[in-house]
Amino acid sequence: MHVVCKEHLELAIDMFVDEYEDAPDIVDLEEVKFTGWDPPPHCERCAEPGRFLVV
Repeated sequence: MHVVCKEHLELAIDMFVDEYEDAPDIVDLEEVKFTGWDPPPHCERCAEPGRFLVV
């Protein structure tokens, strides 16, 4: 699972495919909210807000 900004989305997809050899689901965190889980405050690669969840 990766939480990334738009700039790092492609990298996160590549990392997911390399690890699991399958295409990930991509969730836009501006459109979807989860109960019981708050996304990290920033991208795992930089200080920008995390916008996409790659699972």
